[in-house]
Amino acid sequence: MPKVLAIIPARGGSKGLPRKNILALSGHPLLAYSIAAGKQASRVSRTVCSTDDLEIQQHAQAYGAEVPFLRPSSLAQDRSPDLPLFLHVLEWFEQHQGWKPEIIVHLRPTSPIRFPGQVDEAVELLLTHPEATSVRAVCPAPCTPYKMWRPGEQHNEPTVYMEPLLKLHGTTEPFNQPRQDLPMVWWQTGSLDVIRTSTILKGSMTGEKILPLVTDQNYAVDIDGELGFRIAEGVMQGLKCIRPGSPSPEPK
Repeated sequence: MPKVLAIIPARGGSKGLPRKNILALSGHPLLAYSIAAGKQASRVSRTVCSTDDLEIQQHAQAYGAEVPFLRPSSLAQDRSPDLPLFLHVLEWFEQHQGWKPEIIVHLRPTSPIRFPGQVDEAVELLLTHPEATSVRAVCPAPCTPYKMWRPGEQHNEPTVYMEPLLKLHGTTEPFNQPRQDLPMVWWQTGSLDVIRTSTILKGSMTGEKILPLVTDQNYAVDIDGELGFRIAEGVMQGLKCIRPGSPSPEPK
């Protein structure tokens, strides 16, 4: 069985909603839902939280994640991309424990709604397609990009007119067509990515051959502010999604 590492990125410096990753969602810190998703998956060998924050480290450990190091602050800035922090995690485990996972599962705390078996399904999907570089959870897009617009430009200068975002071969004005006649488009939910370690080591979080894990758009919640928390709590009511153990343990 291949070694699979679930990584939960949870920095402490959220600006839009301070301390977002440890704010309570239905009685548990937000990041606890991603930890629970990693730990319930039979295909996941280890679940680690990458954070730069001591309080987040304590909460993550209390819910069962490994946090054997703190992420350098240089990798925890507002505009820090995912790739360097994932490379940092892989490098740390190789240097300090001689451990090299073949598969990485990316579990973002801000997309907490996942269902039992979903992580295992995504890992299995990647494993059964040797040519694939990653799997990404998607759902039908709530708005089609064929009806979207961008500021117009002429001779590299902005104009007062706008232009369609996308063109569609064989259709002169796709923005005037019924949605049902336009191509199916998926939106990435952010809840789950599965990536080959070799893909990350080559400098990409996806690679070029990305498989879709199509999910229900009704559960595609991305928490950015207080409204997102209220929406998530409302959607989760009565839902048999993955939840942390209860009662919530106190950080040591």
